[in-house]
Amino acid sequence: MAVEINLVYEGQLHCVATHGPSGATLATDAPVDNHGKGESFSPTDLVATALGACVMTIMAISAEKHQFDLTGTRIHVTKEMIQQPARRIGRLAVVVTVPADKAARLTETDRSKLETAARHCPVHQSLHPDIDAPIVFVWEI
Repeated sequence: MAVEINLVYEGQLHCVATHGPSGATLATDAPVDNHGKGESFSPTDLVATALGACVMTIMAISAEKHQFDLTGTRIHVTKEMIQQPARRIGRLAVVVTVPADKAARLTETDRSKLETAARHCPVHQSLHPDIDAPIVFVWEI
């Protein structure tokens, strides 16, 4: 199924994207270190955001399938840009933190299922192999 996203350039390095199916919008701006004002997500910030949201969504689908509750699970993504050989994303480090009350109810097998699901999210699978994209899990106690 194809999804259409439409963008309009508003000037001063700002764009507004509209999600075709829902009509939801989001704004982008170039980052401060690349001629922008950093007033909103940059395009590469959206890649980092997509990775975090995808990891969480795929874990949640797996959790629902196995009747686990992951409510309150947090994802932190750190995006690092590199300049050589070209300006691009060099690293997207993901930390998944599962709250103690949820983690305590999961066996090692359950945790393994969730970790496998996370590492197979479509965004993670779509990243260029030159992008370092580790996913670390913190099971709070």
